[in-house]
Amino acid sequence: MPLAASRKVELAGATAVVTGGASGIGKGIARAFRDAGSNVVIADIDEPELDAAARSLGVLGIATDVADPASVARLAERVMAEYGAVHVICNNAGVGPFGSIGEMTLDDWSFVLRVNLQGVVNGVHAFLPLLERNPDWGHVVNTSSIAALISPPLAGAYVASKAAVLGLTEVLAAELKAAGSRVGATALLPGTVRTNIRHSLRTRGPVEASGLYEVDLEERRPDARFIEPEEVGAMVLDAIRRDDLYVVTHPELLPVVSERHARLVAGAAPAATPDR
Repeated sequence: MPLAASRKVELAGATAVVTGGASGIGKGIARAFRDAGSNVVIADIDEPELDAAARSLGVLGIATDVADPASVARLAERVMAEYGAVHVICNNAGVGPFGSIGEMTLDDWSFVLRVNLQGVVNGVHAFLPLLERNPDWGHVVNTSSIAALISPPLAGAYVASKAAVLGLTEVLAAELKAAGSRVGATALLPGTVRTNIRHSLRTRGPVEASGLYEVDLEERRPDARFIEPEEVGAMVLDAIRRDDLYVVTHPELLPVVSERHARLVAGAAPAATPDR
């Protein structure tokens, strides 16, 4: 098995693409890259918000529907035409409506999975070959969620999509390492962050029936520690420099994850005793 190639990450002058970059965590990540001297491209489906964010950050904004592979391919082509290389793709665009599994429609499932999971797949598919062209380094950051390991009620589609993103990223990191690639991969697992994800349904359009609804988590979880997107951005850049596989924004939630793992181990069937 090849050893992973050594690499020296230089963010100044590198090109970073952030989907869902017009607001929330994406905008915080974009700001961190900009402040590090990177060329930054933000992509978003909300064009008015995208234009405003691009102006405020002083970066390039490109309207993109991450659920549409052709739209993501056009994003990659435009970035290459503008900068000639891509060093980082942050597949961050996502939606987070609530809904009981028993009440959700198939269209509800499709909406969440197309954005949260297929959007990441489309981003990896379009940008990984470009990252691997670089002679020095490249990095994929996929936004999962700590919810993928905690599984809160009424977030079935969200948890399913984010758990899939986590697994995808872990496999990608292992494959890149086995190939001796200079491209790294990081799974971002945010907890409670101040974003506008509570307005996830604004871009969906009209539907005949739906079991999804939006929740203001700051009102629902007044006991939770909410952090700013800029804090997450700083964590992401540190992880890229160190080539970390995971970024957990709220380590105080890890004991709950450990309890889950303990239940998993406890539920394992005992090993068969060999006949003597």
